[in-house]
Amino acid sequence: MSALNIRENLQLVCERISRAAERAGRRAEEITLIGVSKTYPAADIRMASEAGVIHFGENRVQEWEGKRGEIADLQARWHLIGHLQSNKATRAARIFHSVDSVDDAALAERLDRARGEVAQPERLRVLIEVHIAGEESKSGVEIANLSTLAERILHLPNLDLAGLMCIPPYLEDIQQVRPYFRKLRELRNSLEAQLRRDLPVLSMGMSHDFEVAIEEGATEVRVGTALFGARETK
Repeated sequence: MSALNIRENLQLVCERISRAAERAGRRAEEITLIGVSKTYPAADIRMASEAGVIHFGENRVQEWEGKRGEIADLQARWHLIGHLQSNKATRAARIFHSVDSVDDAALAERLDRARGEVAQPERLRVLIEVHIAGEESKSGVEIANLSTLAERILHLPNLDLAGLMCIPPYLEDIQQVRPYFRKLRELRNSLEAQLRRDLPVLSMGMSHDFEVAIEEGATEVRVGTALFGARETK
């Protein structure tokens, strides 16, 4: 990808965000774009940053460790959006601003301990990933266990629970995805009432369905191919 391609793609994505927000009676400024940079080289991330992208999402700790040295100078926010194994929690807590895929208490506790050992001025932001559709191939906490996990995280001093994340099924008809986004919003609203605290973040929606997610209340959308172009097939 060239810098011009990425800049043009970003403009198109931002236009799609604006139109979706308008349909929902919202402001585009309410929605954060996370550029999903997994598998893309550091050079592409730099071009996206220069075009105006601030937030980037990576799937794997090891891949990000291999790229971050080339772009450590960027004024960006780094999100881990892929499933995190507990044995990599210590490394993740040191190199990400946010872990958006927390799905069990043991992982949260490891992140908390590791973050407490790092000379960071801020707590580690976390989102709880919800197993929204029950697919075996997807990670996430089961809905029945969501409130218990949220309450546990709230007692961890080095973590900041900001909201929920989900990855619904990939469906060609994006209207069929809408109920999953709506369900996550309803779960968030119920959890806020139960915990008596705000959980402002709903991270949901990717390149093919983020407009529907915005209409259903997404505050963060995770966009990869629409921004960086098609990934190479290995």
